[in-house]
Amino acid sequence: MNMILKAFRNFMSRRTIFAKVRNKFMNTYASNDLVKEVRAKVEIQRKEANRAHTVIYFHKVDDPYSALTIEYVDKISSAFDVVLKPVLVGKENSETVHEPTLYDDYCLRDVNCIANYYGVEFSSNTYPKKNLVDIANSILTAAKESDFISIARNVSKALWKNDEKYLKEFSRELSASPDAVKEKLALGNKIRNDKEYYYGSAFYYEKELYWGVDRIYHLEDRLDELGLRKNSLNKPICLPNLKAPEKLKSENKVNLYYYPSLNSPYTFVSAKGIREIQNDYPINLITKPVLPMLMRNMTIPAFKAKYIISDAAREGLKKGNPIGTIYSPIGKPARKAYSIFPIIDEANKGFEYINELLYASFYEGINIGDDDYLESTVKKLGLDWNTVSKKLGSNDWKKVLDNNLKDMYAGKCWGVPSFKITDLNDENPFYVWGQDRMWLIKEEIYKRISG
Repeated sequence: MNMILKAFRNFMSRRTIFAKVRNKFMNTYASNDLVKEVRAKVEIQRKEANRAHTVIYFHKVDDPYSALTIEYVDKISSAFDVVLKPVLVGKENSETVHEPTLYDDYCLRDVNCIANYYGVEFSSNTYPKKNLVDIANSILTAAKESDFISIARNVSKALWKNDEKYLKEFSRELSASPDAVKEKLALGNKIRNDKEYYYGSAFYYEKELYWGVDRIYHLEDRLDELGLRKNSLNKPICLPNLKAPEKLKSENKVNLYYYPSLNSPYTFVSAKGIREIQNDYPINLITKPVLPMLMRNMTIPAFKAKYIISDAAREGLKKGNPIGTIYSPIGKPARKAYSIFPIIDEANKGFEYINELLYASFYEGINIGDDDYLESTVKKLGLDWNTVSKKLGSNDWKKVLDNNLKDMYAGKCWGVPSFKITDLNDENPFYVWGQDRMWLIKEEIYKRISG
């Protein structure tokens, strides 16, 4: 019965008639006013309970991102007056991993790409062997909480180098029984799940989550608001070391493929960065929209959706592209808006059109499936509505978006926004996923142009 109810809820979540419920949910968790209200409330509760400022860190030994993040964990406790509580976790929540094989492959590839920018040595083309993962978990299960971070850092380095000798020698000094490990991981997963998170490499502080090195700066902002920094220097403790300039002029160009969807708050946040790259870097921008995940028969649990929209909202604020009022276009609105994309793209207005739709959906709270809105948008782009409207409601777009999705999946990317950089002859593809990686896009372009 539970499976039937879950399947029904997932089906109905994709229907247009549930737009009001979906919009209310998204607007609630995108609200900065709600964030401020919750922060004030939990701070009162913390003081009343006489709780220390406690930052929880979830560590997963065979998670590539944890191998990167563990190098920065102690910097938080060094810079801020907080108690750091490490929690060892195991397998990710399966509900939240939509393409397990692609997910594993992409995580490993991504960390290999970015580790050097964070000053971390990481080079592994494969995941650690299970027996070594078991040894690593055994060591960390037996470790004292006060020693966990330093031990975890050393264990992580050895694990990802497949240094079996080191791990076995370490485990002779420090190890736990298989039952104790199982119990430790189960408890860690329960703590993580109770905090409404689902992966490793994340921090939790008083009702908010901060994933990996990409979100440490948000945690720093939160702790700074509370006046917890130990010194007067407000220098960020975790930023990538970049070489690419803010602007790059060159006669040479590269192709930048952009894979957006119309129901993605992260895609909305990324649009500003894409405009900036288009203005400041020598690129040929090619926009290739795909269907939203919900319209691809994927399901997103409510707790993950809550994290995504709240995280995207704070990212938008930080990057000067705040989310305003949301009107989710799932269903008929998206289909109508997509139906005229091909003809608009033929007129070289593809990105401008998608950008307008995202702004309407995630800032103005407009139903982009409304004919009057579409007409005004087409005219705003300087195109003839009578010509464009002939494609309204047609099915030509379906093949276009399906091909776009296949192209995106070819790079082992399944979420949006994703990107692909190629030489002008479309060779040497470099795929990357997420608005978090806008800086990496610039680095790759700079490397190709200047190298």
